[in-house]
Amino acid sequence: MATVVGGSFASPSADAQTAVFMSGESFLATFFNSLTPWNIALSIILGLVAYDQFSYIWNKGSIVGPVFKAPFIGPFLESVYPDFNIYKAKWNSGELSCVSVFHKFVVIASTRDMARKVFNSPSFVKPCVVDIAYKLLRPQNWVFLDGKAHVDYRKGLNGLFTRQALESYLPMQEGVYDVYFEKFVHISQKENKGKPIQFMPVFRELQCAVALRTFVGHYMSDAAVKKIADNYYNVTAALELVNFPIIIPFTKTWYGKKAADMVLDEFSKCSAMSKVKMAAGGDSTCILDAWVKQIQASQVYRQKLAKGVEVGLADKPSQVLREFTDFEIAMTLFTFLFASQDATSSASTWLFQLMADNPEMRDRIRAEQLAVRDADPDARFSMDRIEKMTYTRAVVKETLRYRPPVIMVPYMVKKDFPITDTYTAPKGSMVIPSVYPATHDPEAYPNPDTFDPERWITGDAEKQVKNWLVFGTGPHYCIGQTYAQNNLIAMIGKASLLLDWDHTVTERSEVVKVFATIFPMVR
Repeated sequence: MATVVGGSFASPSADAQTAVFMSGESFLATFFNSLTPWNIALSIILGLVAYDQFSYIWNKGSIVGPVFKAPFIGPFLESVYPDFNIYKAKWNSGELSCVSVFHKFVVIASTRDMARKVFNSPSFVKPCVVDIAYKLLRPQNWVFLDGKAHVDYRKGLNGLFTRQALESYLPMQEGVYDVYFEKFVHISQKENKGKPIQFMPVFRELQCAVALRTFVGHYMSDAAVKKIADNYYNVTAALELVNFPIIIPFTKTWYGKKAADMVLDEFSKCSAMSKVKMAAGGDSTCILDAWVKQIQASQVYRQKLAKGVEVGLADKPSQVLREFTDFEIAMTLFTFLFASQDATSSASTWLFQLMADNPEMRDRIRAEQLAVRDADPDARFSMDRIEKMTYTRAVVKETLRYRPPVIMVPYMVKKDFPITDTYTAPKGSMVIPSVYPATHDPEAYPNPDTFDPERWITGDAEKQVKNWLVFGTGPHYCIGQTYAQNNLIAMIGKASLLLDWDHTVTERSEVVKVFATIFPMVR
């Protein structure tokens, strides 16, 4: 037998362990040596793409939506240039559908019942507008309050929209219409020699002026009114559904923030002036005066109680309000402008177009206006007269049904929201109840794509309260809905009485343009 003197050897097990160790060490060395900044970046990107897709698919669950989303941005470009037909396709795709844009997962509630469920579920959702709205309207604004805090704040504003209060605002509104209807004629006949021109920007300016005079009266100068009317477009553009959530100089959000700051500053000045006038016993002529008067009456009531003075029920304010700073009042007035400006501009544009396209309806409005004024075209507005304008009201309501200015209202999901038995919207997502499908439901409104004011007089449109979502429903329904409708009734009634106008119809006149609200295309 051969032997090896002074030799050594390793056991088979030792050889195996050494081989494994050397193999692992070699693999790690190779792996780390192969890493480059580009490889690392690519790996991170691929990981984020995979996570983005997985999150979307998980949140989508069983509802309608794209199988996959474009990485990160989703249908961002569609949102930048919204197409009304794409919205309609979404509504028609199912009672619930979804998209995901950047970091936001969005559920669209299309049917009347799904929309109503969202509107009426304050324990699960709250109005959210868009991210940038907090910076423009300010995060402490009352519209962002939730639950009892929102209910209590809202109660303090109800007195501003009573029948008596609305009547006190009419002279201010009518004065604006007097000025602007003369301006309409001047623009059309003098400046443009009767040639057809786009009037939507003028309608926006008109409604901005009406709103500002109704809200703050003549505390605001004509120059300030014009400045806000000219710049409010920037606020609207900044609050589009899809926008950058941060403010970058010279972008839409930057210009919007500058315009919002200017509006808040003007409203704050008006508040200070109103407090002085109301404290001196001045008459209330606008919403600001009415609110300040309530605040000051509440202050007097509290002071009497603090001194031990007995106060009878007749001397107790209907709502005992706390003190509000000028800036708090300004923020609230800004929300009124935010809620009314684009919606009434849209409704005004459609009203004038529809009446030009249906001159027999305009003639009927004109006849009704003369009748309620006892044949005196110079008779001024009053609530009694407005309430007798049956046909004019029907035209306004049909316009709001046929072309609802606000087609969707975004809400934020506060906690997992079981919208149906089979689908739960995740916390942090956005859920959007849709208005347009409810107002175009053929079961509620036969021939819904036909403009027919008679359905509000001889038909049963007034009974379709569940479908009438134009002003929302639930705890966040529009507090100024009666004011808004009366304003439109007064506007188109007076215009029909004093003016004639034509519409140059184009192939795109009935095409709907989406810009915060909806407008007819020009060309």
